[in-house]
Amino acid sequence: MLYGKTKYDHDLGSMSFVKPQQKVSFQNVELEERGFLIIIHEDFLAGTALYSEIKKYSYFDYEVNEALHLSPSEEDIIWNLYYNIEKEHYNNTDELSKAIIISHLDSMLKYAQRFYKRQFINRTQLTGSTVTKFNALLVANLEERKTKSIGLPTVSRMADELNISARYLTDLLKQETEKTALELIHLFLIGEAKNLLTEGELNISEISQLLGFENTTYFSRLFKKEVGAAPNQFRDSLLN
Repeated sequence: MLYGKTKYDHDLGSMSFVKPQQKVSFQNVELEERGFLIIIHEDFLAGTALYSEIKKYSYFDYEVNEALHLSPSEEDIIWNLYYNIEKEHYNNTDELSKAIIISHLDSMLKYAQRFYKRQFINRTQLTGSTVTKFNALLVANLEERKTKSIGLPTVSRMADELNISARYLTDLLKQETEKTALELIHLFLIGEAKNLLTEGELNISEISQLLGFENTTYFSRLFKKEVGAAPNQFRDSLLN
């Protein structure tokens, strides 16, 4: 199976989600086990609550190697929902068919969300390792900025360094730390800023530049948001 430019060997008991307008191709497919593919036309959801709700499921932005791996009981739940959709589509076509199919799709997506959270919890070793690597990358990024002008660390750059998608990184960190990747980046930067302000060797503009901010105004605004006081106020409080 090719998804975009990625070759994906599909394993037993897993689900993957393809975001809209993507190119997917299948060649020489031979199924050794049961499997199904649901393709939803964008017009099918128009005018329904699911049209907006489906955009909230971040796993549509995961890479195929970040698939959801199901337990046998979870597989049963998903298969039952699929059979209900199939039965409704082929046998009970009337004015209620679309609403019933959409309700089953909605349930399937909600269960997938629940199962992904379970997967994050069950893979605590992997999750903890990712958090550790994420923090190490922030430190390395700061050291690199001392000799190069590379700007602020971004979620997408951090995810690329860790070889995972940005959405998967954010959801994994959220499960482990209750904070998003962007929030953790901001906390790290503000922590370094507080340390530099405490040392007192650099002025606010120099600190802002060292941390990778394009301008001091943005740095000061973020600092005040996180600390509750502007950088100069924080520095003055240390002197008092």
